[in-house]
Amino acid sequence: MSIHSFSRRGVILAAAAVLSTPASRGFAAAGAEERQSLLRIAKDPGCGCCSAWADLAIAAGFRVQITDTGDYAGMKRAAEVPEKLWSCHTARVGGYIVEGHVPFAAIRQVLEQRPDIRGIAVPGMPAGSPGMGGGVDATADVIAWGGVAGDGRAFPLDG
Repeated sequence: MSIHSFSRRGVILAAAAVLSTPASRGFAAAGAEERQSLLRIAKDPGCGCCSAWADLAIAAGFRVQITDTGDYAGMKRAAEVPEKLWSCHTARVGGYIVEGHVPFAAIRQVLEQRPDIRGIAVPGMPAGSPGMGGGVDATADVIAWGGVAGDGRAFPLDG
């Protein structure tokens, strides 16, 4: 019977060797990409259009985590959404805030380009936007705020 002795240095070196392999780097990158695509949505428990938007987000390829809250103003203030941009639900994804019925193409663009903004919003609940009668590919006018967008300016969609 053999007894294995592991030094702290040996364990650290072995872990570093495993983590530096191409396969493990790919795994780490996939984990980061997966975390970036997780939409954490805060919504009123009785809001049907918020649930419709969440369902469309899943159909668009996002992972979704929903938190129901009765504190409408609190969820907006916690996310630092300017009051003039408020809509029915607030989401967080990849370090950004997504307010309301934002088209999924805009969310993907923000995640790919990583602009210096706090978030994007579709104020109010415009008919035809995703979850408000529009489907996965529906569009709406998107406003960016924070960082280089200041108090709010149009967010141009590519393509």
